[in-house]
Amino acid sequence: MTFKTLFAASTAAIALATATFAANPTVGGAPMLEERNIIENAVNSPIHTTLVAAVQAAELVETLQGEGPFTVFAPVNDAFAALPAGTVETLLKPENKAMLQKVLTAHVVAGDWSAADIIAATKKSRDGFYHFNAVSGDALSAKVVKGNVYIFDESGNAAKVTVADVDQSNGVIHVVNSVLVPK
Repeated sequence: MTFKTLFAASTAAIALATATFAANPTVGGAPMLEERNIIENAVNSPIHTTLVAAVQAAELVETLQGEGPFTVFAPVNDAFAALPAGTVETLLKPENKAMLQKVLTAHVVAGDWSAADIIAATKKSRDGFYHFNAVSGDALSAKVVKGNVYIFDESGNAAKVTVADVDQSNGVIHVVNSVLVPK
């Protein structure tokens, strides 16, 4: 093997390793492609089927496919399953569309907020919380606890970010383990 061949092979291996580290995280084992929008990626996530069904029932698909940018705190199926019995079924009824829209838009923030942005904002605050509003108008707060980012709703319920910085063509998704409930 010549030096030139060895150098080319080493360079290719370094480039591949760098690309691997720079790639978007997978969600539920599914690849999340940066060139896809929030909806295009969410429908491929096996741990977000309830969220996708809710977004469809609330007629928010077109909005979340829009230009954005949006930051979405995306609850997993287990988060919806942890709600009181019958809650999801009730929200999915056509007559409850406005309420479902309110719950879902309480998980969406205007702008493209990375975990680093959120952490930096919490460090600038006096109380350790970064306070901001969801698209629904509901107040949310972020706090870092033992290196983990938590998002709090107006009732003080906390959702832990379990997968951060899933970049999209129109924003970013942060996977969370709880549903944020607006007042």
